[in-house]
Amino acid sequence: MSESPVTAPVCYRHPAKETYVRCTRCERPICPDCMNAASVGHQCPECVAEGRRTQRSARTAFGGSVAGRDGVVTRTLIGINVLAMVISVATGGMTAVAGGGWGGLLGQSTPLTDWGSVIGYATYGPFDSELHGVAAGEWYRLVTAMFLHYGVLHLLMNMYALWILGRELEAVLGRLRFAALYVLAGLGGNVAAYLFSAPNAATAGASTAVFGLMAATFVVLRRLNMSVAPILPIIMINVLFTFVVANISVAGHLGGLVTGALVAAILAYAPRERRNLIQGVGCGAVAALLLLAAILRTVDLLG
Repeated sequence: MSESPVTAPVCYRHPAKETYVRCTRCERPICPDCMNAASVGHQCPECVAEGRRTQRSARTAFGGSVAGRDGVVTRTLIGINVLAMVISVATGGMTAVAGGGWGGLLGQSTPLTDWGSVIGYATYGPFDSELHGVAAGEWYRLVTAMFLHYGVLHLLMNMYALWILGRELEAVLGRLRFAALYVLAGLGGNVAAYLFSAPNAATAGASTAVFGLMAATFVVLRRLNMSVAPILPIIMINVLFTFVVANISVAGHLGGLVTGALVAAILAYAPRERRNLIQGVGCGAVAALLLLAAILRTVDLLG
């Protein structure tokens, strides 16, 4: 009686390919096209996928995803600001490049900055009969103003600060939490400008958010028991700069600074238990308070 020929095992995904390698987890035969190197041996695609589903993703000290280390949110924010500047230059001509103001730092307004800056309740000029501003229902200004700049030098200074501070904070907080910090700090500065500036004063710039990032860096360093020496002089110099130089929104800068510190404290000091819930509710509460303040200011201007 003849014995059946011994056949070589074949890959379970590619039956035409003989193989003597087996997945170290499920022990099914796998060919070189299906092999995934593991700490010991090789694994098949299904076992690799299952391992990824059951593996807990790495988190930062404040609960964010470590994906923030690539700085994609910081780069995106810079891209939005630069794009807005390009559009502003296109609509306003060379006045948007240098313009007036302190050493050309603060350029003249353009149609885009007129449209998107924080204005309380006023016309664009003596030849405009229509009232504009947040009190006129243009609430979007509280957001758009943080992406608009008066002049290229104004833009470059803010983007340099955003590049330096943003990447570090995004890596520590994670993408979502960093984005929330940036937007809320910018919103806080713009609401403060709306509250405390003259109704016809126009303010814009990412510096409201940047001041918030400075304050957040201070809070995060303290929370991590690290030295605040690198950031404290920068905060002090920029606050002094705010009061000394003309045509700078004191309320906007200080509002962004305070809001950034508050949001950072919520993110950094939330207890590990229910951390996501506390951080989310806390940030939502800050947004609600800012909205309430803006509503009360609107009622006051219209009354």
